Amino acid sequence: MSTRVVVPCFDEAHRLDVDAFAELSRHVDQVVFVDDGSTDDTIAVIGRMVEAEGDRVSLVELDRNMGKAEAVRLGLLESIARGSTLVGYLDADLATPISEMLRLVDVAARRSDLTAVIGSRVALLGHTVRRRPARHYLGRLYATAASLALGEVVYDTQCGAKVFRVGDPLRRALAEPFHDPWSFDVELLARIIAGDDDPNDRMLEVPLNEWTDVGGSAVGPLAGARALWALAGLRGRVDRHRLRQD
Repeated sequence: MSTRVVVPCFDEAHRLDVDAFAELSRHVDQVVFVDDGSTDDTIAVIGRMVEAEGDRVSLVELDRNMGKAEAVRLGLLESIARGSTLVGYLDADLATPISEMLRLVDVAARRSDLTAVIGSRVALLGHTVRRRPARHYLGRLYATAASLALGEVVYDTQCGAKVFRVGDPLRRALAEPFHDPWSFDVELLARIIAGDDDPNDRMLEVPLNEWTDVGGSAVGPLAGARALWALAGLRGRVDRHRLRQD
């Protein structure tokens, strides 16, 4: 079993937790950082991690800023090309802690029947899920719209911690760029679901024990509205994508 975790980065030099990512690299085959045309010292910080951790850490440099969606897609494709059997992605701000990401990886490794394991930010007794009220309620609105667009009930499409089993459904889903940089999580899931007779049996949401809303998010009201609007044409885009892959 070969596992790689993709970490998209854009101007993250000030908050990359080197020690935490070093810990992650010791429990998976490789942490693949994708620098999305950063203008600060992000590449230098990652470069020092590569020197310290050797082959457990790698860097993919994009020559210009292409957006998180494309950074994730290209990072996953690079990981698949390197022979991974499980691939995932994790936000650079570590709102989802390393321990939680490793728990998702463990579930995916033990459950060979699963195509996707998705972190879910559910505020439950005994769990530490901290979100600003406004972000929580806007997130619930978006999740409801996303579930309607998907035709499947998914509590949390937008959590930045997901793990996938490499196979034809994932390869087909990653074959083309996504339509919108902020709603790409939904489109990725939709592409996988479109090729699955019973996605409810092969996709699993795992409630996170811990998640913390980290300040400095690049998702503003305009981007959020654009992501919501992008859901309107999701099914048509996914159908056209599927036809091109057949």
